[in-house]
Amino acid sequence: VQLQASGGGSVQAGGSLRLSCAASTRTFGSYNVGWFRRTPGKEHEFVAAINRAADTTHYAEFAEGRFTISRDNAGNMVYLQMRDLRPGDTAVYSCAVRLGELYPTIRNSDGWGQGTQVTVSS
Repeated sequence: VQLQASGGGSVQAGGSLRLSCAASTRTFGSYNVGWFRRTPGKEHEFVAAINRAADTTHYAEFAEGRFTISRDNAGNMVYLQMRDLRPGDTAVYSCAVRLGELYPTIRNSDGWGQGTQVTVSS
C-alpha cells in the first residue's frame, strides 16, 4: 500500500494543523491506520491509531486531548487534527497501515508513507 502524507507546515505554539494521508489501495477499509512521528536523532514515536471501522481510536499520552485521528474509508483518507501545538511536537509525521485486526507498529506494517514536516515555533 502506498501512502502519502500532507498538510504539514510551520506554525506558532498554540496553533493548529490538519494532516492528511492518502492511501492507494481500494481495500482501505480493511486496514487499521496509525500516525507516527520522528525527530532527528530519535526513534519513531507512536502518535495515534484508528481501527478499520473508525469506532476505536488510541492516542499517545502527549496527544490525548489535543490530537484527533479520523478516517474516510470511501475516500481512502486518514486525518490527524492537531490543536494547541507545542515546540515539542516538531517532527516528521508519517502514516502507516496494517491489514487485519492488528494496528501498525514501528516494526510491523503493510505500508509506511513518506512523512510531512511539522514545525512549531515558540
